[in-house]
Amino acid sequence: MAGVAVGGIALGAIGGYSLVTPKETIIEKEVEVPQEVPEYPWEYKKLDVEAVKDRAYAAYFDGGCAYGTFEGVVGELKEKVGFPYTTIPTKMAVWGKGGIVGWGLTCGAITGAGMALNLVTDNLALVNEIVGWYTTEEMPQYMPAVARKVEGELVKSVSGSPLCHASVSSYTDAADCEENSPERVERCGRLVADTAGKVAEMLNALADGTFTSTFQVPASVAECLSCHGADGPINNVFTKMDCTPCHGDPHTN
Repeated sequence: MAGVAVGGIALGAIGGYSLVTPKETIIEKEVEVPQEVPEYPWEYKKLDVEAVKDRAYAAYFDGGCAYGTFEGVVGELKEKVGFPYTTIPTKMAVWGKGGIVGWGLTCGAITGAGMALNLVTDNLALVNEIVGWYTTEEMPQYMPAVARKVEGELVKSVSGSPLCHASVSSYTDAADCEENSPERVERCGRLVADTAGKVAEMLNALADGTFTSTFQVPASVAECLSCHGADGPINNVFTKMDCTPCHGDPHTN
């Protein structure tokens, strides 16, 4: 092989063929400089509550309850605000489905809601509010344009608890259906839409300066904690949850 440089152009010969690389064929690649992630909490622009519900309902059937709520809110913020929300892979919330990969702990709808709320505000009163609202609201209320599992109205129930297994049991008892039935699956998809919509409503109110907390800890909790709480003689319980759905009314036992 022989090669020389002529006028800044490299010439070479391999097997009788010449290699010519003119300067004008060399394209310099632009290096994209990452945007600096802004300080927390991030910018918020008011969302269309119904669009959030629709997105959350669809996402539930793609990745479960935590992802559904998180994607419902953050997915809309990606379109409304853009960066930095566009840096978040919302599938990161899939772990929360079924009360954390099927353990029946905190309902994933609440987990996804808390994650979304905490991106926008450090006011944890909103997280407290969504948990309290979830435990006292009669759901599902959302009606999809096209249902994934069961058409029409569904039986509504009040969970009385933020726990997945208690919430599901309250519904299956009320609807007289099985846990793995299409109706229960449909119910959870619609409940996710309701929860994501509530998150958007609260954030919109916060943006307008009109958000107020309305949830009050149930009287039954205050009564139980009078003995079992930090100021009681037994002092072995720390909770805001209503005790009676799981433990029953001590006055009737």
